[in-house]
Parts: sequence; C-alpha cells; structure tokens
Amino acid sequence: MNKLKIGFALTGSFCTFRRAIAEMEALAAHGHEIIPIMSFNASGLDTRFGKAEDFKREIREIAGREIIDTLQGAEPIGPQKLVDLLIIEPCTGNTLAKLAAGIADTPVTLAAKSHLRNGRPVLIAISTNDALAGAAKNIGALQTRKHVFFVPYAQDAPEEKPNSVVARFEMTKAAAEAAAAGVQLQPLLLSRDVK
Repeated sequence: MNKLKIGFALTGSFCTFRRAIAEMEALAAHGHEIIPIMSFNASGLDTRFGKAEDFKREIREIAGREIIDTLQGAEPIGPQKLVDLLIIEPCTGNTLAKLAAGIADTPVTLAAKSHLRNGRPVLIAISTNDALAGAAKNIGALQTRKHVFFVPYAQDAPEEKPNSVVARFEMTKAAAEAAAAGVQLQPLLLSRDVK
C-alpha cells in the first residue's frame, strides 16, 4: 500500500481502546501519516479502562501531532482534503446511528461527513453490544453506502452477549488497503474462531 494520510478516529468503546491504539501504532510503523481524531466522550472521559489523558498522550506520541477533538478541528478535513482514508476504530453503536442518519455533531461524525463529500473512503471497525439488535439497521444502511467499508467483524461473546459484535482489529491494515483501493475486504462476517 502506498503511504497514506490516515485519519484515525476513536469513539467511546473504551474496552477496545488498547487494541485500536495498537493498530494505529502498526499503521504508523508502516510509514503512514496518522491524523488522530477523538469524539468528545473518547477524548474527555476517564473510565475503568484508563484515563483519557493517558490515552491521549499515547496517541499524540504515535501520531507526532495533536488530536483533533473539536468540531472546528474536524471541519477542514473535507475542504482541505487532509486525509486519504478515514478509519473509525472503535465505532460505537451511537456513532453508527449518527453516521447512518447523517448527523455530524461530534468531531468523528463531522470528520466522516466532511471526508465523504470528496468521495474518499471511510473504514469502520464496529464495537457495540447491540450490533445484532438496535444497531443492525444502521450497520445495514452503512454497508450499502458508497465509499463506506468495514473491518471484518464477528460476535465476540455470543453466550453472554448474543447481540454484541466487535471488528477483528488485527485485520485493520488489510481492510485499510482494500478500502483505499475501493474494495470491501472479504469475508465481512466472520466466525469467532476464524483468525
């Protein structure tokens, strides 16, 4: 894959931040320029999974730049064509709903709207407990949208959380390469024992 400017956007699925940040670091290690973006919640909330400032410090070190975490910071992404590919990882059910409905009221959703206006690819890595329930219609709607791609995903704990789905974060690089070429990486829906 050619070296890309990648917008890497995190939303509030805090339990998957470690995995997402590892993929961000891997993309940077492959020579891609990372422009980090965080939703208001991802940027501002301390949780049992870690402190917001600790995550932000790590992300700034990987990217070598400040994080876009305001609407004003996200708005120029489209007009100035700041990124070649936008990855939303993790992408919560709330963010999926906003993207499906065309709502752009967070730095991440505004970045996506702004980026898509140029016909450039957005890659979504789902992480939501209601993917096979309330969020299913939003996933379906987004899967039919031009320039929107998904990191392949699977149920993560069907016995305990039968509606929960998480992207295979370790497939981010392969999915990014495919999305940059305008192709959905297949298979999209995985069995949880497929690696």
